[in-house]
Amino acid sequence: MLQLDFTPEAYLFDMNGTMIDDMGFHLIAWANVLNNELHANLTDEQVKQQMYGKNEELLARVFGEDHFTQAQADAIAMDKERAYQAAYKPHLQLISGLGPVLAEAQRKGIKMAIGTAAIPFNIDFVLDNLQLREYFPVIVSANDVKQSKPHPEVFLKCAELLGVAPAKCIVFEDAPKGVEAALNAGMKAVAITTLHEAHEFAQYPNILAFVKDYHDPAIRELLER
Repeated sequence: MLQLDFTPEAYLFDMNGTMIDDMGFHLIAWANVLNNELHANLTDEQVKQQMYGKNEELLARVFGEDHFTQAQADAIAMDKERAYQAAYKPHLQLISGLGPVLAEAQRKGIKMAIGTAAIPFNIDFVLDNLQLREYFPVIVSANDVKQSKPHPEVFLKCAELLGVAPAKCIVFEDAPKGVEAALNAGMKAVAITTLHEAHEFAQYPNILAFVKDYHDPAIRELLER
């Protein structure tokens, strides 16, 4: 039974790892760039822990704030994204059960937005190949915010643009920092355990449920609210 005392008016989705199960491909692409090209000598687990926020912020966390110019960071990030897209495209699909959930939420009048640290290059890759734009009148990308998750700006901006109070929004997230952003925005969250396990979210009291995919009974219960 979900501990929810309101009727949700909006669903806010992170994208990578939440709508599509692609974080393993991002991990491989980042590990290759960081270790083989930039010689950071990180373990896969260390790379995984850095995979949040904007690409330039990840590079700054690993190498220091002034190690790369903005132009260099942008070029590194685009090389990584091209490698990720080339590897993932044959596998590109929604996480199981999400398609019907989006259709039913739309039918019920639940507003939907995407709030992601992805750049438009990757957002277009997903939305256009999977023909999802009809569901998302609001998309807030890395380019649209000054402060990345766990700061709540991305989700608060989604709520504002949808015209829904933050407390009436449900966030779908796969990353602990994303769930923290939802908490900081005053929003409940559903955690999708594609890359991170439930114990990695232990400090967050705003999680309604942990699900592997959108066939989980908790999702059905949420839609019936």
